[in-house]
Amino acid sequence: MKRTALFLSLALLAATAPLLAQSTSTKTSPASAASKAQAAKAAKSAKKAEVHLKPFSTLALGGGISLMGINMQAATNVDRHLNLRGTGNYFNYTVNNINASGFNLDGNVNFATAGVALDYYPFPKHGFRLSPGALFYNQNQISAIATAAGGTSITLNDVKYYSSNAQNLGVQANLGLNTRQQAFTMTTGWGNMIPRKRGGHISFPFEIGAAFTGVPTIGMTLSGSVCTDVAQTQCSNVAGNSAIATQVNNNLNLQLAKYRNDLNPLQVYPIFSFGIAYDFHTAK
Repeated sequence: MKRTALFLSLALLAATAPLLAQSTSTKTSPASAASKAQAAKAAKSAKKAEVHLKPFSTLALGGGISLMGINMQAATNVDRHLNLRGTGNYFNYTVNNINASGFNLDGNVNFATAGVALDYYPFPKHGFRLSPGALFYNQNQISAIATAAGGTSITLNDVKYYSSNAQNLGVQANLGLNTRQQAFTMTTGWGNMIPRKRGGHISFPFEIGAAFTGVPTIGMTLSGSVCTDVAQTQCSNVAGNSAIATQVNNNLNLQLAKYRNDLNPLQVYPIFSFGIAYDFHTAK
């Protein structure tokens, strides 16, 4: 009997040993839990750690919209605080046969600029920046050609004239926003096209500032015939040598002087843009 009892005890112990071992393995020791927590903390810190890049070792490309049209950008890193960024903007829009207040109007808005900026990030891992720069190409301008139907009035220097039925008055005007072809720019913004911390490669740069392009230029020329009265008894071609033609052209020049005086405070062109960018660097 003693041998039988001993044999049964050994058999029971052999059967329960694997279950005891499995139960013991599922319990995490305090030391193991602490180790996993430290590993997770280290991984999180590594993700936030600053990426160190060799100068000019990476490139970022971006696109978006701005007050000058479609915005395109390219940037490369100079050091941990600086990026060198090239910018370009383009927009062209034409309207034809727009009728308003007796005038038939054709117009064109043509914006085209290119420039460069040095982006300074005081805090490399964050997106805030200051960006002095320059436009080295600027073709921003607006032009329009209008034809006034017979009898339509036009006021120049507070004097009213009327388009002739025999030869309608034509008006050609242009507004230049490119007095300085090369202009200093100063902007600020948020979003580093080349992030200095590990993680994704996509950024959403935002920029606001100004280009010091100088006072806009304005020009206007007349063609055809005008009359000094609505009955059209006193009319003359504006290109002639008559007293009416001389008076009209003098008043046109005085009116342009008023426009230019009104434009004089506008010596900067606002810069505002936002978009998306992708950088091609590999974190090291």
